[in-house]
Amino acid sequence: MLKLKEAVIVEGKYDKIKLSSIIDAVIIPTNGFNIFKNRETLEIIRYFAAKTGIIILTDSDAAGFKIRSYIKGAVKNGKITNVYIPDILGKERRKTVPSKEGKLGVEGMEKEIILSAFRKAGISADDKEMPDDPITRLDLYETGFSGGKNSSEKRKMLLRELDLPELLTVTGITDILNTLMTRQEFFALAEKINGGKEN
Repeated sequence: MLKLKEAVIVEGKYDKIKLSSIIDAVIIPTNGFNIFKNRETLEIIRYFAAKTGIIILTDSDAAGFKIRSYIKGAVKNGKITNVYIPDILGKERRKTVPSKEGKLGVEGMEKEIILSAFRKAGISADDKEMPDDPITRLDLYETGFSGGKNSSEKRKMLLRELDLPELLTVTGITDILNTLMTRQEFFALAEKINGGKEN
């Protein structure tokens, strides 16, 4: 079981039940969009963000990203770490129909996929430090993953290669890349995706 000092923010009670068997931490459900009007839950989230830091783990659909973005904007002090589950199509066992976008949510993920998502965000038993020579947004621009011709398509290829959700922003991608690889490894991967040629 992964023991965490940070509080983990999830969307619903079934996500909380799923995570309780995988991690040892305070788990706070937002109850979906209820977070937009529930000031008490928001105050609890702000408290933990300032005290221990928070980890946001929402579904990888548009609703999950909307909740993630809202929390990020509402928390002014403290540390926020984003953990992203990959885009996997399917439906949870307890549901009769798949979600609107047809993607599995946190509750439908296998334990190893969730642990892998935490590792990709740099969260593990041995906490990794930020690299001395970090990957930057400029690196993504220079390798054609942002701000250029076909950059959106190239970005999707990069995200597929790393098994990350396609709705990730350039900033989110940059943060995760720094927990996954060195700058040299990133450039090697960029060259592979770009077909062996520099952008």
